[in-house]
Amino acid sequence: MQNFLKSYYRPSSLLITWVLLMSAIVLSITDAQAVPSFSRQTGAACSQCHTQSFGPNLTPFGRDFKLGGYTMTGGSGANAKLPPISAMIEGSLTHTDKPQDPAAFQPGYSKNDNVTFDQASLFYAGRIFDKVGAFSQFTYDGYADGVAWDNADFRFADQTEIADTPVTYGISLNNSPTVQDLWNTTPAWGFPYTGSGVQPGIATAALIDGGLGTSQVGGATAYTMINNLVYLEVGAYDSFSRDVQRGLAGALSDSFIKLAGPAPYWRTALQYDTKGHFFAVGHYGMSADVSLPNSFGDASNGADHYTDVAFDATYQYMANPKHIFEVKTTYIYENQNLSVSRSGGSRNTGLHTFKFNTAYTFDQTYGVTFAYNKLTGSSNSNVYPDFASYQPNSEYYTAELVYVPFGKANSLMNPWLNIRTSLQYIGYSQFDGTSQFVNGNNTFMVNGWLAF
Repeated sequence: MQNFLKSYYRPSSLLITWVLLMSAIVLSITDAQAVPSFSRQTGAACSQCHTQSFGPNLTPFGRDFKLGGYTMTGGSGANAKLPPISAMIEGSLTHTDKPQDPAAFQPGYSKNDNVTFDQASLFYAGRIFDKVGAFSQFTYDGYADGVAWDNADFRFADQTEIADTPVTYGISLNNSPTVQDLWNTTPAWGFPYTGSGVQPGIATAALIDGGLGTSQVGGATAYTMINNLVYLEVGAYDSFSRDVQRGLAGALSDSFIKLAGPAPYWRTALQYDTKGHFFAVGHYGMSADVSLPNSFGDASNGADHYTDVAFDATYQYMANPKHIFEVKTTYIYENQNLSVSRSGGSRNTGLHTFKFNTAYTFDQTYGVTFAYNKLTGSSNSNVYPDFASYQPNSEYYTAELVYVPFGKANSLMNPWLNIRTSLQYIGYSQFDGTSQFVNGNNTFMVNGWLAF
């Protein structure tokens, strides 16, 4: 199957696919939906759950649906009786200010102006039975030419009252820290929502900031929401065995790391929703011992230790769905004790990650987002020997324009046709510790995203 896909999605075929997709977008300027199986199940338009009618960014209603374990019903007719299965495809055109080193790309791609078939996914997303539901994604990565069990979140959720106070409680079994999170400030579902394998990317990030994705780990967390105000969650993650990782992610598992035992994870948040103004502040974190990369033996020789502590905040103006304003921010501090992977010199360092974005969406159809990211780290020649000034510092902004023609109650082919297209620009002022050659990494991307 992989060889067939690799031969089919060569660059020339990708260009044809991209042209057809963009033609469909231009010719269908009416109103569509995100993971369509959720819409079929609930009978609600995707604009009720998603600020831009399609994509990961959730409204308060969407967060309630996820909190309740994806089990809310309300749909009717033949659509509601179908299995909770959906699919999506995504492609992009990427241009950088200067040609990139082709050695950094997969075979078949040029130094610049690459069209990529980014991914094709199959979802099982919705109610399984009674109070149990799931969001599970199986993905073919067109750039890396590999298949993987992608984001997965299986939930049990129920409600009760304690002293006349409503309480929602549940259990999540998932495969990546923060994939179960309700807010779009955490790594799994944070902005930007699209990207491509040919985009230049900074080399350093906190462990919790995407370091344990794509079926490397499995975890269980227990959570509760009290009076729709106080959210508490606690759990732990551990690595799958090497055989399981290869079974779930195939060739994509080669660069995986190994946790040397269960890693505790925690999450707290306060939220308040009044008259269309939604506020949330929170904290999440993780403590993990990590064996050397690609080491799947025991941890008898010790392990590096990572402690990640994060704080986040969200504001959404939702009183008038024709004009939605959002502000989101996140700060992550990571303490690294690299006692195994580094010898000699200082083996302790700190990493600071700051993220901020603000967005405006008109009629849940047209959107503009501006984001600012800054990463700084301690100067350490033993930890960052290949970085200028021995620091991993990076600073950049992202500007994005989005057009989502569908996703409303009266949409064409509702809920079967869902399209999101975007123009995105990433500009760097620092890149991996240096400002030299930064402009060559500035990136412009056109993206098309179809779900059905």
